[in-house]
Amino acid sequence: MSSSIKDVARVAGVSVATVSRALSGAAAVSPALTERIQQAIRETGYRPNLSARRLRSQDSGTIGLIVADIRNPFFTAVSRAVEDAAYSAGLRVILCNTDENPDKEAMYLNLMEEERVTGVIFAPTRQTADQLNAQDWSFPIVLIDRVGARGGQDAVALDNAAASALLVEHLHAQGCRRIAGVFGNASSSGVERHDGYVAAMFRLGLPPRSTFVPPQALAAEEAVAHWLRETARPDALIASNGLLLMGLVRAVRHAGLQIARDIAVAGFDNESWTEIVEPGLTVIEQPVDDIGRNAMQLLSERLKNPDLPARKLLLSGRCIERGSTRCGGAAV
Repeated sequence: MSSSIKDVARVAGVSVATVSRALSGAAAVSPALTERIQQAIRETGYRPNLSARRLRSQDSGTIGLIVADIRNPFFTAVSRAVEDAAYSAGLRVILCNTDENPDKEAMYLNLMEEERVTGVIFAPTRQTADQLNAQDWSFPIVLIDRVGARGGQDAVALDNAAASALLVEHLHAQGCRRIAGVFGNASSSGVERHDGYVAAMFRLGLPPRSTFVPPQALAAEEAVAHWLRETARPDALIASNGLLLMGLVRAVRHAGLQIARDIAVAGFDNESWTEIVEPGLTVIEQPVDDIGRNAMQLLSERLKNPDLPARKLLLSGRCIERGSTRCGGAAV
């Protein structure tokens, strides 16, 4: 089996990005370190592709955008924001959809290596985010929406815990007390929104009731169906993303209940349908344009200065109050 640039980096005890810079003749790599890398090349038998090396030494003018589910309107909106910012910067975008699948994420990250992209903006699953190591890749990575436990990458995300707490506090102010939540199980954002929900419930002296499900409308619908048949059913439901919110609306309707009169419903993502569904759904609006622009800005700054410490930008959400949380049936 032929050796790869990752093998060279491992033997030399440096990052893939450092090997790439050394092969391109970058002045930022010292002669001593360059010699160590050359020794590792000899030991591993790695044979650099000279034409690829020449191409990599130039700005490819292309970035990768890897999102979890393009069917989720949140990622559709963020992708548009990233593409607009990239176009303004004279960059092209390769868009990849992973379906929350870590194997597809690995495949597309390797594709980005093959395509010699300038950098990648990535919304990873929790599994990949927690294992992601910036040193394994020759391009910079900026995370959006989801942040890994290691915290080694630049990231732009919503302040998920605060946004979730905002929904709980709003429902409590409307008279709701049995507030239950449905949270996505594939991403760090789902976990953070759950943590914010639980903390807010305890702070208000209320018992939390929650479940984690795959980020699909049907999963959310099935998860809460039995809750709605209980005598002391929840008087409010929270969903951690737009797809789950759609599932909650379906579950309430299939149970023969009326939103607001019988049960309050709220969630994340100010999608167009949330305003149309009667009586209008209360949601946390995420600053999708700011997420896209800030991700591009972080990527641009990282390219100019690779040695910057990792930065994490937390943005605030806005609670848009509509009729779904005017709790006519809430127990005070």
